[in-house]
Amino acid sequence: MSKEYAEKILDLIYKSPTAFHVIDNAKTILDENGFTGLKESAVWDLQAGGKYYVTRNDSSIIAFTIPRPDFKGFRIIASHSDSPCPKLKENPEIKSQDYVRLNVEKYGGMLLAPWFDRPLSVAGRVIVKDESDSSRASGIRSILVDLGKDVAVIPSLAIHFNKEANTGYSYSFQKDMLPIISTAKAPDIDDGQSKMKSILSLVAEKADVQEDSILGNDLFMYIREKGTIWGADDEFIGSSRLDDQECVWCTLDGFIEAVNADETNKDRTHYVKMLCVFDNEEVGSRTKQGADSDFLENLMARINDNLGRSREEYYTAYANSFMISADNAHALHPAHADKTDPVQVPKMNEGIVIKYSARQSYTTDGVSAAFVKRVCLENDIPYQTFVNHSDEPGGSTLGNISNSHVSINTADIGLAQLAMHSAYETAGAEDIEILKQFAKVFFSA
Repeated sequence: MSKEYAEKILDLIYKSPTAFHVIDNAKTILDENGFTGLKESAVWDLQAGGKYYVTRNDSSIIAFTIPRPDFKGFRIIASHSDSPCPKLKENPEIKSQDYVRLNVEKYGGMLLAPWFDRPLSVAGRVIVKDESDSSRASGIRSILVDLGKDVAVIPSLAIHFNKEANTGYSYSFQKDMLPIISTAKAPDIDDGQSKMKSILSLVAEKADVQEDSILGNDLFMYIREKGTIWGADDEFIGSSRLDDQECVWCTLDGFIEAVNADETNKDRTHYVKMLCVFDNEEVGSRTKQGADSDFLENLMARINDNLGRSREEYYTAYANSFMISADNAHALHPAHADKTDPVQVPKMNEGIVIKYSARQSYTTDGVSAAFVKRVCLENDIPYQTFVNHSDEPGGSTLGNISNSHVSINTADIGLAQLAMHSAYETAGAEDIEILKQFAKVFFSA
């Protein structure tokens, strides 16, 4: 296990508190590796040998390379940029009972208890008036923001007042989960000595804009603690947002390594390589930037048409394509083995996990599983399998949703982890390099 690589992944996760930051950091990495950013609204002139990326909503990205005009198909890996957390509502401050609290709602399937009594901050984006650039017809622009400081805590109710806290208390999100940001002195009252700051005034200050210029926002709470490598033999990593940033950063690294290898041997590659990171998987993907959008579908067709290929050539390339949906899997829990299938028992640090479901909440079937296993066996990549316990059906991911638009052979994989959707999750430190290597050889297959 490379401790340096684990620290690199944890650092990227720490620097990416929201989906917007994930994409911004991914763009930086791609820029450093010679990729060219494109806009969907512009006319493209794609070239064989070119390296490109496109973003949508600043929270999803697709990077791709074109090996040659007569490419045979597409090789795609997709993951997601978002994670469950509290999201700020419009007009987010509530003043009552001698406190100012933030009015938030659940984004995604949060495991609630771990969010209590932890330092929280706010990050996301603000949309502001922009009258300085006449080329912007909309008159608005987006600014990435991260307060980068502890500004809130969701306090637990003392055990003295909540005797059921350890025996099955049912949380009310609206009542129990609103973070405290200050005492009851209203943010707009100046007592002559100090003026209390509202959360939006802090955001505006960080964005270097006037508060009244903010027309819209997408702001989220996040845990300020940085991820760590831990365990008796440093065998685990712990962090917020391992689901699914662990897959994002490892597959991006594998993608770039495969692309760089192509540049030294241009004759060996015959497939368009595509690395996709979609937003909104945790809330169903049904957005313009989610896996249930036309983003990937349109981009594949646009690549084909821009290179002057016929529709018939597109259909043959489409049929010769393969997609990996990369989203983490549940590891065996030592206290709850009864929640796991009695035969398929994924464990941390034992390789990538191929995920199956009879109801196709995971898209893996016999054909796609065989392809993934062949790649693993030919490259000494350890793998294991996951199916849900028959009495404990799990959730789905972006693979089957994307397949409703891009209907190609697809397999669902991930890395084994504990405490999925917690504010602090655990995974195997060795697995991240295994996934990076899998992505590299998949894109080179």
